[in-house]
Amino acid sequence: MGYTGKPVGAGSRVDDLCRACKLEREHVVMVASGDGVPLRVVCDYCGSQHNYRGGMARRRVSSPKTAAPIPHGPLPLVSDRERSAPPMEETEQDLELLLRRIIREECGLSAVTPADKWIGGDVVLRPGREGLQEKTIPIETFFSKIVMVRNRLRTLEQQVNASDLSASTKAKLHGYITGCYGSLTSFNVLFADEEDRFKGSGG
Repeated sequence: MGYTGKPVGAGSRVDDLCRACKLEREHVVMVASGDGVPLRVVCDYCGSQHNYRGGMARRRVSSPKTAAPIPHGPLPLVSDRERSAPPMEETEQDLELLLRRIIREECGLSAVTPADKWIGGDVVLRPGREGLQEKTIPIETFFSKIVMVRNRLRTLEQQVNASDLSASTKAKLHGYITGCYGSLTSFNVLFADEEDRFKGSGG
């Protein structure tokens, strides 16, 4: 699997599919080749170490002339990157991804569409001091992480509603959740559909 990102060294950060988490997460490079290709990484979330797998970087190319068309429309509710085992025998629908999608739809989660103007773009984090390397994140990766936070907050809200907690405790927890939604309204500009956006106490 070829590496198409910027050259990196030990201590650099790259996005990769975590072997243990079964999700794409930020990793720290442990070993890199002489030409800056990550070889061995450690997950910044769970600490597991594994060979570099490619992450979203494998989907991006340096030349826009050779870039594959960027799909418009909702991001998939489930993706092949979440797979925990090889695909089963050829069928009309893959059973693992089908079950993941059904569970998420039953939890009230749905595919989310990013605003057209952001598709194919990058989020650039530029340090305030000269000489420090900036961090570039594909917007689709950043958007997926924001949607993941939104979905987990919604699941948490459902769990609170279904719990045996007292009414006062539920109200207190709902206040914290609403506060989280309010803090995330800055990212509403990324969403194409208004119903997908974060809403705080005034929403």
